[in-house]
Formats: sequence, structure tokens, C-alpha cells
Amino acid sequence: MLVSLTVGKVDAGVTVLLTPDKRLIEFPSILLPPDISSGSIVDITVARNTSSESAAERAFRALQEQIFAAFGAAEPVAPVLRCRNATQTSVVLEWDPIQLATADLISLSLFRNGQKAGSIPNPKTMHSTKISGLAVDTEYAFHLVLRTTAGTYTSERVVVRTHKMTDLSGITITTGILPAATREGLGKAVERIGAKLVDGVRIDTTHFVTTEGRGIQWERANELNIPVVRPEWVDACEKNGRILGVTKFYLDAVRPVGPAGGGGGGGDSSVTSPVQTSHAQPSPQTQKELPEPPSDGIAGTSSRSSGGTGSDEAAAAAAAAAAAATKKETGVGREKEDDDAESDDSSEGDDKGSELEEKARQDEQKIRADERDQQGLAVRPKPAAVDEDDDDEDDDKDDGSGGKGGKSPDGASFQDVAL
Repeated sequence: MLVSLTVGKVDAGVTVLLTPDKRLIEFPSILLPPDISSGSIVDITVARNTSSESAAERAFRALQEQIFAAFGAAEPVAPVLRCRNATQTSVVLEWDPIQLATADLISLSLFRNGQKAGSIPNPKTMHSTKISGLAVDTEYAFHLVLRTTAGTYTSERVVVRTHKMTDLSGITITTGILPAATREGLGKAVERIGAKLVDGVRIDTTHFVTTEGRGIQWERANELNIPVVRPEWVDACEKNGRILGVTKFYLDAVRPVGPAGGGGGGGDSSVTSPVQTSHAQPSPQTQKELPEPPSDGIAGTSSRSSGGTGSDEAAAAAAAAAAAATKKETGVGREKEDDDAESDDSSEGDDKGSELEEKARQDEQKIRADERDQQGLAVRPKPAAVDEDDDDEDDDKDDGSGGKGGKSPDGASFQDVAL
């Protein structure tokens, strides 16, 4: 298409052209011939360039495909979760590295039995976690939830059942410094109980077995709070057929010792000799523990040999006071015992064991004990008591035998005391 235009005004940048119908068109001056001026007529040919259009369209579509391949073809992938190891009270879970494509990460969370258990720190670098404090022989369901700028993605549910106490297959042991023979025996014991031995401390290591507390692996086990035990723990588990607590088998635990020998003092301090409590009955004084009779110039036998009535009464009072003092020392239980003995002996000797006479005798003993306290007599305590009638009979016998003491009707012996 050919168009004839008249040059109206020529400037350095833009030239004003006039159409035959008097319309103004601004046209770049650089595209016009250099020798034109106002009033010149120029012919301009206008045509469509289809080949150029096709080339431009092909270039544009190639750019679109490149952008789509870089930013639209890939998308985040749902996490793949699996169980790495399980014990009686813990579970170790692991998953493949998360794939975010071109999206940005918001969070990665772990759910247990449908409830959020916590968020995974550093999910781009951390690919495993350990859940402790679980119940023995209990089933749990876990799954991961990945949140990104491109959407939310959930992993498949993983069902894990914790082991029974008799199932030792979940034990994973890392060894430290051990003697060669001990290490060989430990390996055989671990194989027999169905446990595992691994090199180096890992997240699924349940116990660190060593005999010396040193080394890089020992330090790492302490950092991860892994129990450090002696090899005896494995032997004890095998012997009992179940997993045992590690308290008594810690490397730094005090080993139990037996009771000390005769010369040692290292026995159990909690085991003490039995002590007499406040409820125990005091034992009565023996013959050796009783006070010695007075050794003054006037002997008790000489006073009895005189045959006076006053000496007989004094001897009876002394015997009654001795019985009362003995009863006070031996307590209520001993008093009842002495009363029974007195009643039995008197019934055998003199056939006077009736209840009335016994009551009268006890009253008389109390009266004579009071008299003894008033007179301040020092007598030898004797577990016996006599009445007046029996004293008269004994006095007669003593007069005939020389007056060297006698026996009460109940069979208890006593010794005369000078007044």
C-alpha cells in the first residue's frame, strides 16, 4: 500500500506530515530522506511481514515453556514416614528428605493418634526423631504434615506397637572400651537375646555398654542421654528373659557388697542389734544382783535365836517389804506371776489357797510395806510373802533348828534382818 504525504514541519526529532484529507501525522525525522524540507512530498509503502510475525511467536512460546519447566512442572511431595526401631517405651521414626520443588517451607509437624505431638526442628536437615515415654505393649499411629506455600501435604499413617517386657529385639547396643574377651562374650549374648550391635552412637542406640568412662563415643552417649551400663546388664537380661532396669548397672553406680566380717565395719548400717522397747518387761534381779546383807556386829541369826516375839514380827515385816519391793520392780505382769506362784505354793504346803485368805494376805503385805518405808529398813528384796499364822509356825520351826532363817508357806526363802 503506497501513501503520499506532504511534509509540513521538520524538526530534529519529529516531522509533521499531512495526509490528503488534512490529518496530521508525527513521523520520526530519522526515517525520512535527509534532503527534505517543508512542502516536500514523500511516498511511504505499508505492508504486513508475516515471516517476522511467525518468528516472534515461536520465540515467545519457547520462553513460556522454559518458565513452566522451571517453576510449574514440579510441586512438593508428601513425606514418606517409616519406623526405624521400637522398644518397650520408645519409638524411632525416620522419613525421606522432604521435596519442596520451588515452594517455600512453612512447617513440618508430627501427629500421634490424630493429635499433634510437636514440630520437627530444622526439617530440611533432620530426617528422624525419637519419641519416648510410651506405654509398654501399646499400639500407636503416627503421621507427618508438611505445610508449604504451594499447599499442605500429609504422609501415610504408620502404626507401631511397643514391645513387651520379654521382647528384647528392640535393644540396640553401642560398645565402648571393653576387654577383648568381654567384647566377644557380649557379642554372643546380644545375638542370643535377639538384640543388635551397631557401630557408633546413633539416634536408635538404646544402651551404651562399656567398662571405662572415656572416649568420644562415651561423650556422645552422655550428650544424647543414652544409659551407660556395664556388660553385666546384658547377662542379667538374658538370665531373666526380660529387659531389666539399668539403675543397678550404671557405670558409675555403687556395686552391692555383702555383710562385713567379724573385724570389719562395712556391713549394712541399717541392721542393728535388737533393743528393748518401752513395752518390754524388766527382768527380775538375780541372786548376784541383790544387795548384800548387813555385816554389822549383830547378826540376824542371833536375833532369831533369842526367840523373842518382836524379832519374829520384824522378820515378817521385812519379808513382806521385800515382796512389795520385788513386785514394784518387776511390774504388773511380774506381780501377777508372783501372786499365782504364791497361791499355788501355799495351797500345796498348807492347803490355805482360798481367795479370801489371798486377799487378806495382799492387804497385809501392803500395810507392812508402808511400815517398812516409815522405819527406813534396808532389806534384801525377795519374791515372797507370808501371813502372821505362817510366821508363827515358821518361828517355832526356827527356834527348834537354831534360828538360821526359814521358809514362808509359799516356799519362798528369806533371810532375817537385824532391826
